Amino acid sequence: MTSVETARGPVATAELGPTLMHEHIVTRSPGVQENWPHLWDRNAILAMAEKKMADLYERGIRSIVDLTTVDLGRDIGLVADVARRSRVHVIVATGVWWMPQRYFSAHGVDHVAGLFIKDITEGIGTSGIKAAIIKCATDTAGVTQVIENVLRASARAQKATGVPISTHTWAAGRTGEAQQAIFAQEGVDLSRVIIGHSGDSENLDYLRGLMERGSTIGMDRFGLEHFLPTAKRVDVLAKLCAEGYAGKMVLSHDANCWSDMLSEDAKRRTRPLWHYNHIPDDILPALRKAGVSDDHIDQMLVRNPRAIFEARKPATVR
Repeated sequence: MTSVETARGPVATAELGPTLMHEHIVTRSPGVQENWPHLWDRNAILAMAEKKMADLYERGIRSIVDLTTVDLGRDIGLVADVARRSRVHVIVATGVWWMPQRYFSAHGVDHVAGLFIKDITEGIGTSGIKAAIIKCATDTAGVTQVIENVLRASARAQKATGVPISTHTWAAGRTGEAQQAIFAQEGVDLSRVIIGHSGDSENLDYLRGLMERGSTIGMDRFGLEHFLPTAKRVDVLAKLCAEGYAGKMVLSHDANCWSDMLSEDAKRRTRPLWHYNHIPDDILPALRKAGVSDDHIDQMLVRNPRAIFEARKPATVR
């Protein structure tokens, strides 16, 4: 039976169930809480996360992929504690986001790839928890030199381990295409790549192109209305399902339980739909109303995530 690594150890992929493929438990600015500890109430954050994960489980979601990287303040001890308090499986990531520290430009591609490989094959830090997916990103600046280093390191780590890559993109700038080009140069099977934040775009030609080249696209920012309103996100997704692309899309919010960038009050005031429950409470009914079948919903929430993690090939030794 195929299994995938989670924060509580290996889990059979058949047990993943409905899965949100691009979320975060906690995001924070590295170094800030360590130097100003009054900004960090770990017990309160744990309690908040426990409640949000319980709410999610009650709505039928059984797994989330936490794509928090080191430069987003990944705290594997906190993730482990949240996972132990939750019935929701938590799959964790290695990799680097779109604002990498200078370390990742000062060291070579293969060195950075080795760090990612270590997280996947040996575990993150001293936790013993193994990453099961690689996160990398391009945003408005495009493919800068340090971003190219990280993309190529991600590609080499993917080839060495077989785990999938999941990306952050600036969809308005079609940066997913540049990511695919670099991954292809590095010899990555593009079917092992999820081009994230594709749901920010209503350019169907762009989205079809990403999928026709083999990748899955992340319709994964439901609730972030300033990038694209919900009605347009639903319409795009329904059109692509009607065209036969349900097998190449996954769903999520890119939300979090807590962040040092935005207080809970500020979230509710400025982004009231941006939370873990938006898809089960609001989006799934809206998709059904738009003509998306339950089979297509199951495809995007259950079968596609499972297939992505089941496709892993045996890791090579480096």
